[in-house]
Amino acid sequence: MNASDTRTILIMGSSTGGPRTLEQVFFRFPVVRAAIIVVQHMPAYINETICGRLQRICNMEIVIARDGDEIRHGRIYIAPSGSHLKIVDNRTICLFDDEKVHAVRPSIDVAMQSLAGRNGDTLAGVILTGMGTDGAEGIRHIKNIGGTTIAQDIKTSIVHSMPKAAFETGMVDFVLPPEGIRSKIFEIAGLA
Repeated sequence: MNASDTRTILIMGSSTGGPRTLEQVFFRFPVVRAAIIVVQHMPAYINETICGRLQRICNMEIVIARDGDEIRHGRIYIAPSGSHLKIVDNRTICLFDDEKVHAVRPSIDVAMQSLAGRNGDTLAGVILTGMGTDGAEGIRHIKNIGGTTIAQDIKTSIVHSMPKAAFETGMVDFVLPPEGIRSKIFEIAGLA
């Protein structure tokens, strides 16, 4: 398997306070050799706003994920409100309507648990500020398939129950503030 056949995929999940933290992580963010999927709990009318705000401050291409999108390095995919997002064979985005998980759709757990431990792929999961426990089982899954797991520290989280729930799984490799998460992404992905 050569390098062009492999993917580096990071899934970042956030809820309350997430847009602000995402802006801190992605401010003047260079293009990295990774695809980043952001699952933010938000009403549909905010999708385009978040996409636009991130695009103004980040050098990665920012898109709202569409069903059938191929996972490509150098791109940040925002999960659209109202649909779950899963990644098929670590290569393609699938959007689907199903029951809410943890009372939300899209669910961070659904996205993270869709990742496969494919030989050669580099995987990571990041849980940012938010209310509830969505993402904790996803972090457990990513760690179990050999990925890197990160939670935002409580001090910088506007609401800390989501990163705390992830940490309490015992499967979080790094607990970091936004600037530390940013640096860790560079370390995992490398610049393009």
